[in-house]
Amino acid sequence: MAERAESKELPAHIANLLDSRRRSADGRPADSAGVPWEGRDLSGEDNPLHMFDGDDGLTAPTVAEAREALIAGAADEAGFVRALAGQRLFAPVIATGHGDAEHGDKEADISLVTLTASDGRAAMPVFTSVQALTAWHPEARPVAAETERVFLAALAEGAELVVLDPGPADPAVGEAPALTFVVRRPAVEAVASGEVWRPAYEDPELAAELQELADGAPGVVQLLIQPGPGVVSFAADGTRVLGGGLGPELRIGVVVEAGTDDVGRRLALAAVSAGLEEAAVLRRRADSVEVVAAETE
Repeated sequence: MAERAESKELPAHIANLLDSRRRSADGRPADSAGVPWEGRDLSGEDNPLHMFDGDDGLTAPTVAEAREALIAGAADEAGFVRALAGQRLFAPVIATGHGDAEHGDKEADISLVTLTASDGRAAMPVFTSVQALTAWHPEARPVAAETERVFLAALAEGAELVVLDPGPADPAVGEAPALTFVVRRPAVEAVASGEVWRPAYEDPELAAELQELADGAPGVVQLLIQPGPGVVSFAADGTRVLGGGLGPELRIGVVVEAGTDDVGRRLALAAVSAGLEEAAVLRRRADSVEVVAAETE
């Protein structure tokens, strides 16, 4: 059976960052850079959000190299997420109003784009290059910002996922990106706050909490922590990539006492599942969980 770690309130340090950055100096609603959305005009050289004048719009070399290493199996997903820190990304914005050019009114309402993932969660598309963004949506305009600011903006929009370089809905419009990579909520929060993200299946603090849970669950000998099947994604060339997938990221294998019958195994699984609902570290550190019966390694 599969479970999803329930999304709770944002950690206090993330909420404080959002509260300070999504309002302008005069208190009006603003983006993650503190610039008011009201009356925003992104056209022209005075665009206040584009902090990278002269940017060629290509994927940053550090990000490109990290992506190649991930696809080649020379790096893991934690290394790729670390490489995103401090890099320039592009968030897409869409004009939602209509200016009156005849009377000199060039202002239009704009908004960041959020999507609904296949599992119903809110997701924000983000791009490593202008080409990838315009191939995805020809009417979207790119706003360049450091990864931390982009991720803060995603959190402010209520997104639980950041989807890096989603491909165009119509393959005929443009080439598929080299890799579409899903950054999960715990990683988004960690990067946004300047912390180093560790995958749930490699988290020693989480492992210790789960061991305590195993010790208190009747009939349970051990809990095995492994990457979930949803960690896997696929590059444009079909290469299987260990990272960036949308499905369950953490697999918890429940090992029961020898000789336990089917009823006993089901009861053990139920006890573990109930205990996971109260596991505070799991709620913070794991995006999605799969609980399965397992044998001792």
